[in-house]
Amino acid sequence: MNRRTGDVVSLSSPDALETVRRYHQATKHQDQRFARGPGHLDWNTQPDPFRRYLGASLIPLDQVPPTAEPRYDEAFVEGRQPPVPLNRLGISQLFFDSLAVSAWKSAGGTRWALRVNPSSGNLHPTEGYLLCGPVDGLCAVPMVCHYAPREHALEVRAKVGMALWEALSERCPLDTVFVGLTSVHWREAWKYGQRAFRYCQHDLGHAIAAVAIAAAALGWQTRLMDDLGTAELARLLGTGRKHAAEPEEPDVLIAVGPRVTEITERTLPEDPVQRFAGLEWHGTPNALSPDHVDWATDAPATAARRPRGTSPKQRLPTSRTPESWPPRPVPLRPVIRQRRSAVAMDGQTQIDRDLFYRMLHKTVASPGRIPFSTLPWTPHIHLAIFVHRVDGLARGLYMLVRDRTQRSELEAACTRVASWVRPPGCPDELDLWCLNQSDTRRTAQAVSCTQDIASDGCFSLGMVAEFERPLERHGAWFYPRLFWEAGAIGQVLYLEAEAAGVRSTGIGCYFDDAMHDLLGFEDTTYQDLYHFTVGGAVEDTRLTTLPAYPAPPTS
Repeated sequence: MNRRTGDVVSLSSPDALETVRRYHQATKHQDQRFARGPGHLDWNTQPDPFRRYLGASLIPLDQVPPTAEPRYDEAFVEGRQPPVPLNRLGISQLFFDSLAVSAWKSAGGTRWALRVNPSSGNLHPTEGYLLCGPVDGLCAVPMVCHYAPREHALEVRAKVGMALWEALSERCPLDTVFVGLTSVHWREAWKYGQRAFRYCQHDLGHAIAAVAIAAAALGWQTRLMDDLGTAELARLLGTGRKHAAEPEEPDVLIAVGPRVTEITERTLPEDPVQRFAGLEWHGTPNALSPDHVDWATDAPATAARRPRGTSPKQRLPTSRTPESWPPRPVPLRPVIRQRRSAVAMDGQTQIDRDLFYRMLHKTVASPGRIPFSTLPWTPHIHLAIFVHRVDGLARGLYMLVRDRTQRSELEAACTRVASWVRPPGCPDELDLWCLNQSDTRRTAQAVSCTQDIASDGCFSLGMVAEFERPLERHGAWFYPRLFWEAGAIGQVLYLEAEAAGVRSTGIGCYFDDAMHDLLGFEDTTYQDLYHFTVGGAVEDTRLTTLPAYPAPPTS
């Protein structure tokens, strides 16, 4: 496979933490220059959006049509849904509602797939895997499978002996399975160049949240097995084996099942993990492109690989009062599968203040709140919000503090903000502050690479991360996890918009330091990691929507 070198900033450094810091700085968009990337799209090397393992046997999964239950709001609280059996139907629904194709679009003779999990540029760098013991109706023996979304099927990569499976899962409750997620960085780099590693991590966050929410619909829980090292995860999923196709970076393993909250160690025994290297692995990954440009995504990926070790302990903020909003009569699963990314906003749609507050509250982590209960660390992301069209709320710049204990430090870091004022009607459980009352539409547009979509919605926002302290405390491996948290917030906002009858989209192009200057950040204690917008979408009538899969045969 050929590989060409892109015109990029050198990131070689013996120090992993310095490497990710340099990568982050080098890939900031500035108003005078963008981060390095292709000047045009080379359609001859456009990556195949579907990975297949050629020669691996295929197990078709069931299409599980969306149902009226569970209700949307109830599904976001652990313990509200009775668990369904962990069997073929449940595994089929888990993938159908998290990583599957949701629809096909066509225009001018071109056809492309949309997925349940959002992706930057619809490029889908995230690959999914299942590692499980015997599952009723699905498999009689433990196995490692790759999920093929186009076919909604599992490709059997390896069969695992029962003794090895029992040794591997001895610390986990019965009926625990594992979903692994990896990233093909080239899929994003083809379009976005050097900044692609960031976008792959956003998409990991989207996918983690998608799996957590899909599991919640089944009454199951999810927990990151985040003490595992990257090399160990590669052994478990078989992605570290030599081949000529584009590599997959192993990112995370998620424990899934009706009792995974009982797991006390977020790792797996070391000896059984090592023994996976000796399994007989089946299938050869398909090459996604005939040629490639090297945009130096290997440097931050290598620096950010996780060593085996203890994860930070989670400390989630708790609500001081009961939630202010009753559950809505909105079903969860249709919302999940109808989610779409807006490509333009109408500049007219408004939402009311109570709905705005409800949306924001869904993004705040607290014990048992899905998907944030899945992430084993204290929240590090806060939301700097440009309010444009919210009835009952003045236009301006607001800040949602997702961890109250950080408010004083965040307030001190915002040196260009004169005062923090509570907005009218804001419930006590929402730590929201008005920083400036003014028409911020031009500002929002300007900091999001002059894109109208940031100013034409009801509101847009920048996800501001506590940056230096978690990196210093945990190391370079925590860098992508900041983006995972941002992506999980984005997935919640995507679904909140759908449930409210509006639309949303993530914005990966923004001028990092311009946003920092707006808030008055004077160093890298906090960094802007992801932008987002919510509003009334302009539908593109040139596009035709087609079903995700052929209708299953009727009996």
